[in-house]
Amino acid sequence: MKAMVFAAGLGTRLKPWTDEHPKALAMVNGKSLLQRNIEYLQSAGVTDVIVNVHHFADQIIRAVEENNGWGCKVQISDETEALLDTGGGLLKAAPFFEGEPFFLAVNADVLTDFSLKKFIQHHLDTNALATLAITDRMSNRHFLFDEEQSLVGWRQLEPFSEKIVKSSQFLIPKAFSGLHVISPEIFNKIGQQGKFSIIDVYLSLANHFPIIGFDHTGTRYLDVGKPGSLQMANDFFH
Repeated sequence: MKAMVFAAGLGTRLKPWTDEHPKALAMVNGKSLLQRNIEYLQSAGVTDVIVNVHHFADQIIRAVEENNGWGCKVQISDETEALLDTGGGLLKAAPFFEGEPFFLAVNADVLTDFSLKKFIQHHLDTNALATLAITDRMSNRHFLFDEEQSLVGWRQLEPFSEKIVKSSQFLIPKAFSGLHVISPEIFNKIGQQGKFSIIDVYLSLANHFPIIGFDHTGTRYLDVGKPGSLQMANDFFH
């Protein structure tokens, strides 16, 4: 099984660490965020991982090489010349997933402990094009779902903006956790090029293809986006 770890971001919320390091190498109880996510992916049977790099790319490459990928075969998707965002980064890595029935993707700066095997099974059971990990939690940005947890839109609270892409009586807000199960057929349906967000891809496809939510509310989850959250991560993830 294969997976992608998004590790190319500038990590501006995690300053001053990211003034000299990539956010993916921020340490939590002696392990980097990258190591923790690769080991987490291994719990679901992932053996091959591709990691996109941009900010202090050389440090990530060195860490992967020195640690032999922490037990995984790790390839690097080099975005040092141009940061492509999540959608563009995923599209650049498309050849890595050729022939796979599905793959996982995760942001390097999130930590959680919900069952990836249940996540994958939900994706298979619903025959989704993409399945998104979501929870009920406070956030400035939410995906909007109908009563069957199909994606119907997107909402930002401040400044307020909303995009509804699919007619529904229900607009149920859920916060996205930065984890996906994706069917590679999505690559044939992406119309965007260059730098773009995977969020825009999902919104452009949701009216025609099943983009489904997987609610893991009640499990441990932390967006390690700023120095204060690193201390919380040290308390919650050992």
